[in-house]
Amino acid sequence: MKTTFLIAAILITCVSAVNEELLYYVSDDVPAGSYKYYSLNDDGNIKIQLTSLTGDADLYASQLKTKPTYEPDHYCLQSATCGEDIIFIPERGLGIETTFANVIKAYSDPGNLVIVLGTTNYDEHYLIDLLISYGTSRLPRIVNADCPSNEREVMYLEGGVMFISGRILVVDLLKNRVPLHLVTGILVYRAHNILNSYQEAFALRLYRQYNKTGFIKAFTNSALAFTVGFMNVERVMKALFVKKLYLWPRFHTTINNCLMQHEPDVIELHVQITPKMQSIQTTLLDVMNYIVKELKRINKYLDLDDLTVENAIAKKFHKQLHLQVDPIWHQLSTTTKQLFSDLKTLRSLVISLTYEDSVSFYAMLNRLRTMEYAMKAGGWIMLDEFENLFKYAKSRVYTDKNELKPEPNPKWEALSEVIFEIQEQKHKKKDYEKIDKVLILVHDNNICHQLKNYLIMGANAYLLYEALKKLPSNKEQKTTTDGAKKAKKDQSLTPESNTNEEVQEPQDTYVLTLSQKCTEGTQPSTSTEDIKHQTLFEECTQLAELDLTKECHKESAPIVFIQAIKKGGDPMALQRMLTEHTPNNIILYVTDISTVRQLEVYQNNNPSINLKVYFLIYGGSVEEQEYLTSLRREKEAFHRLINAKTTMVIPEDQDGKSDDCLALPTQSDNADTDNTRKGGMQPEVKVISKVIVDMREFRSELPAILYTRGIKIEPVTLVVGDYILTPEICVERKSISDLIGSLLSGRLYNQAVSMTRHYAKPMLLIEFDQNKPFCFQGNYYVSKDLKNTDITTKLQLLTLHFPKLKIIWSPSPHATAQLFEELKQGRDQPDSNIAVKIGADENVENKQLIEEKYNSNIQDFVAKLPGVHSKNLRVLLNKGESLDHLIKLSQEEIREILGNKNDAELLYKALHEKCQQTNETTAGSSKGVSKVRGKKLFSRVKK
Repeated sequence: MKTTFLIAAILITCVSAVNEELLYYVSDDVPAGSYKYYSLNDDGNIKIQLTSLTGDADLYASQLKTKPTYEPDHYCLQSATCGEDIIFIPERGLGIETTFANVIKAYSDPGNLVIVLGTTNYDEHYLIDLLISYGTSRLPRIVNADCPSNEREVMYLEGGVMFISGRILVVDLLKNRVPLHLVTGILVYRAHNILNSYQEAFALRLYRQYNKTGFIKAFTNSALAFTVGFMNVERVMKALFVKKLYLWPRFHTTINNCLMQHEPDVIELHVQITPKMQSIQTTLLDVMNYIVKELKRINKYLDLDDLTVENAIAKKFHKQLHLQVDPIWHQLSTTTKQLFSDLKTLRSLVISLTYEDSVSFYAMLNRLRTMEYAMKAGGWIMLDEFENLFKYAKSRVYTDKNELKPEPNPKWEALSEVIFEIQEQKHKKKDYEKIDKVLILVHDNNICHQLKNYLIMGANAYLLYEALKKLPSNKEQKTTTDGAKKAKKDQSLTPESNTNEEVQEPQDTYVLTLSQKCTEGTQPSTSTEDIKHQTLFEECTQLAELDLTKECHKESAPIVFIQAIKKGGDPMALQRMLTEHTPNNIILYVTDISTVRQLEVYQNNNPSINLKVYFLIYGGSVEEQEYLTSLRREKEAFHRLINAKTTMVIPEDQDGKSDDCLALPTQSDNADTDNTRKGGMQPEVKVISKVIVDMREFRSELPAILYTRGIKIEPVTLVVGDYILTPEICVERKSISDLIGSLLSGRLYNQAVSMTRHYAKPMLLIEFDQNKPFCFQGNYYVSKDLKNTDITTKLQLLTLHFPKLKIIWSPSPHATAQLFEELKQGRDQPDSNIAVKIGADENVENKQLIEEKYNSNIQDFVAKLPGVHSKNLRVLLNKGESLDHLIKLSQEEIREILGNKNDAELLYKALHEKCQQTNETTAGSSKGVSKVRGKKLFSRVKK
């Protein structure tokens, strides 16, 4: 990039001067990515002011007299950072991780304290490996739950770059463990998740409130995430406290010119799908079109303009669609919900048609042809199109005479042709010194396993093996003679692949090489028709097993890597593969925009490699349409961001660096000012509202909202409860999923026992997601195996068993925060020292813990006896030795213990008077039906 940044002025003044006298004034242009050095001739303390009109400018000061090199270890001090607070959005695949690593390298100095948020374990390890390859001497450190709090305090003071989770950082900030005045800045990765990452957003708010000079730089490559919702990009920038938005799409002039310097040799192979596959695809699209029309006809009040068949086959469209209908999901009819589910099922069938083999697709379709699915389906399974769909799928596996003859995948033959073409080209060039490395990129582990078996076993034998494993056995079905012979032959050749097939899980990476039997006679003479019937590859589990001294490898044998794009869920898997093995031939078996751009960057970073990319795609198919739709949607997303950037209005104080920023002050800062009419009266002592929060609760949004409402948050590890509002009010917060799990496991009962035992006003908070319906109906929250009545019944039993337990239903965290604030008005503040000890050692009396001398089960039983309540329960349990001792006491002795005559009489009669059922009840029970009349269930027997 040729953009230059102008450093407007570097003002150097003496600190000791009363008036900061200007000694030097420097104005200079510094090209982007380069550095300039300036010598200072004065000794002693100096003050340096750095001003930048455009872009970032970092100033490093060193006490070395010689010209310093740009190595962080050689600097004694980094005095200033004049960087913009920005959010950087490039297009997917353009190497955002490389840019992020370079930024980290620039701040890898003990004089800095830079915190990195939003990274995963995969990101952290990849970035560290990348920095090692750059030769960075001081690497970032990973701070996790394994690091004690005292060690974290030392790490903060040592400086450098630190990867840390949002929850740990928030707790350390609230505990004042982080020296905020020493923090140089914060880097945010995957910034598009900031609205849902409550801990990171809370940490940024705390950082910007107490540090007005540090920077905040955010990075993300998901432009599509900003197209969902109203003014999403503005809300993200507001949460990040940034004012500048930088967009780098693929069609940017700078990026386009840069990638055009070294372009890979791309060969597109448009494979034609078979007529039977074309019939299945057409039928599936017709059914999807029928469901789309039904959804729009039934739900005319919904905004379903984006719901088309073209968009329905896109990868993330269903996720965006559910975000739209989630708030009104409980209002939708059962038919509408089932149609949404059927549309997702049909999308998976369409995608499976292009990637799965004919046997697997037929088996998948067979699982839908059941009475159970037909009863709950939206009606499309009863259409004639479904019968045609099943007929076409069966014709790909069986002949008209019901003989097993599966149709091979058309891409298999194209894949074999490409591999043999790579081998033939090496023969023509007679370049036997280097071994060709062929990388085949697939969608997931199943396709990776499928291609490995195809290349080892051959098409016919592999399909026969899949048929015997997945299709039901039928004596009338016959296999072709050639297929049976081929299967037996390949079973003798590759016994391990067949015997261990069911035991081993599909892997995400395979390494293959040409088998030993094909070294002499089967290279260029192999015909195209025989390619798919031959077994020419063998598996090599490790590259170390390859014997490069053998003649077959010296001649032309390529090494074939088959790998999923996101190996083991690692988004950096492709980058690692390209860096470690540097393949010169890449076969794209799957269409993915991000992968294509990563290969472009890979070629530009390695111009010495003559990269050939073979793009295998079904021409005129859903696969091609999905790829084109993804391109269109991402391009439209950047155009929306560009238009939003030109029209958005950003407040001047959005970066939070000004003292009068409206976004940062909490309600406690805006308290009532001094009243001048009070005369000489002493001002009232201001009480700071405080809530004690359990450490585990910082995964939710509620602590951050409480903080913004002016309530001080004190994080501790609580044994009883999640939130302590007052010395008497304890709250246990449950989301819907937590509530169901706690009720089923019985954990909520134990928590209710602990709260009622130690607090006068225990509360159970049931909090709903604000983006989902505030209605406990249907199967939205509850699984199909569980009914809503089961949950409500358990809640009723809970309230009957614990009358003191109050249940709070909250529609959102914001409503919960408002309720907490109202509950705390006019009440004392909780003590964290006492709250921590509650539950660790039972029973708190007079603010001192004493050991309990009674059983918890006995306590629950005695608490339910007549005449026993919260005021005399402790006294009775402490003075009563046992139940036997309690029964032997007289009424007068019980009165002396309880201190109340009426309570003593009720308890004595409950322990000593006998009860029996009434005559009406006995007569009713003799007839097999229990009938109870009147209010009293039992009557006393007079002596």
